[in-house]
Amino acid sequence: MKHIFVVDDEKNIRELINMYLKKEGYKVTMFSNGENVISEMNRLKPHLIVLDIMMEGLDGLELCRQIRKNSEVPIRFVSARGEEFDRILGLELGADDYLSKPFSPRELVVRIKTILRRLNKSHMSSEDIKVKDITICVDRRIVKKDHLYNKEGHR
Repeated sequence: MKHIFVVDDEKNIRELINMYLKKEGYKVTMFSNGENVISEMNRLKPHLIVLDIMMEGLDGLELCRQIRKNSEVPIRFVSARGEEFDRILGLELGADDYLSKPFSPRELVVRIKTILRRLNKSHMSSEDIKVKDITICVDRRIVKKDHLYNKEGHR
């Protein structure tokens, strides 16, 4: 089961996102601010973070900066700050996507599914077959040859 963090200071928004994500079978942990997110990330290892920008204390932009220091977990901003500058800044800081409020919860769920599906495809599947220096990625229909070298540096 994929685990998603939802970080937003608006209780109604958190609960709305939580309801839609749980309906799709995701495990959700909610935060009303960014203060404990980093420590909980280390403990709970989320697969994706839905993050608001405007929060008291540690705002979403600074939290995104801190997350990117040690993690490549996908981040989806959902924010009332919908100007082009804000969207570009969020993406440049390391977010994978940006939705402006008001937003469609169904669209958010589809965007989350898309990034998680892409991540699943980038990792080695249980159907992959590895024989010596050859890997066959069955679901992606790809064959890879590892370049192995002996101690002298020759193939």
